[in-house]
Amino acid sequence: MWNRSVFSVPKMDCPSEENLIRMALRDLPDVVLAFDLAQRRLTVQHPGPAEAVLARLERLNLGARLAHTEPVAQPSAPPASTDATESRVLWTLLAINGAMFLLEIGVGIVAQSTGLLADAMDMFADAAVYGVALFAVGRSAARKVQAAHLAGWLQLTLALLALAEVGRRWVQGSEPVSALMMGVGVVALVANVACLWLAARHRGLGAHMKASYIFSANDVLANLGVIVAGLLVAWTGSRVPDLVIGGVIGLVVLDGARRILALR
Repeated sequence: MWNRSVFSVPKMDCPSEENLIRMALRDLPDVVLAFDLAQRRLTVQHPGPAEAVLARLERLNLGARLAHTEPVAQPSAPPASTDATESRVLWTLLAINGAMFLLEIGVGIVAQSTGLLADAMDMFADAAVYGVALFAVGRSAARKVQAAHLAGWLQLTLALLALAEVGRRWVQGSEPVSALMMGVGVVALVANVACLWLAARHRGLGAHMKASYIFSANDVLANLGVIVAGLLVAWTGSRVPDLVIGGVIGLVVLDGARRILALR
């Protein structure tokens, strides 16, 4: 017997969570998934009871709950493949985020800015998600999980290094260069707006593109945070705004790594 079940997933708002859910349900036979990132909702067509699907979703700690379920005569076919177009867009998004990671980490060291360093980790997290999505095409479920875990461990390591740097500079002091903070923050903002525009143009291709749109929109807020912190550093002469935004972004990246590594 086939069922169509709708799940509310409050913490599902970016490609990381979407990939986690796909891999968590990878062993269930013949399931068809439909993601609504804007509404934080997942629709699953599956054989057997909805509780079997819910049990796997609950392990991800995304707040999943069953909204409703109904029987269906037979599952509808998954949407037509647009792998080639999606791959081109994902490669572009990967290149932009990878380049910004290298720029921000380099300037962050020179500018003594934990905000830029943490935002670089956020850029790496984005690049890792897009890289895993590209790697996953045509790969086995086990290889997908291995790739996700590798990205998760790298993300965890970098997030911890960023948070350790926040702690070190809080104790030992630092002199963040506000002009470099704001300048590179603006460049990162432009890069993420470009990602946002690119993902918005291709939201109709599938869940990955919709997720990428939301992901880039969230990153814009982090970029604005770095710019505001730079303004506050210039205005007050204090390093505290830089340390605060660095700590906040570092914790967000750390939580993303935790979710990835929780996947089995």
